[in-house]
Amino acid sequence: MKPVTTNRTFLGGLTSVPDGGAKEVREGLLILRRGHDAWAYRNVCPHFSVPLNYEPDTFCTYESRVLMCAHHSAMFRFEDGLCVDGPCSGARLTPVAITIHDNNIFIDEGGGSDDENKKNCA
Repeated sequence: MKPVTTNRTFLGGLTSVPDGGAKEVREGLLILRRGHDAWAYRNVCPHFSVPLNYEPDTFCTYESRVLMCAHHSAMFRFEDGLCVDGPCSGARLTPVAITIHDNNIFIDEGGGSDDENKKNCA
């Protein structure tokens, strides 16, 4: 059996993402952080396929738990990207596989998004 290899790309230090906030680490990719935990998603609202922010690297988060889409106020949980309120309730952000090692964030270029978790909304 061949060992599985992946290409990891450095995205930045964990502390470069505000605790309880979000940061766009490259075009179309945002990181959400709460303490020592972080989650990565494509910066696209499932409701209207627009970025989740109006201005570059400016995101609205509440109580270190939810990210709000700047366009239609949909609210997404940090930990799983589930929309818990708004016009696309029940839909999910598209996750991106990351790894945190020694307080640094890496994207797994060999991985991909979990399209099975996406739910379309009208």
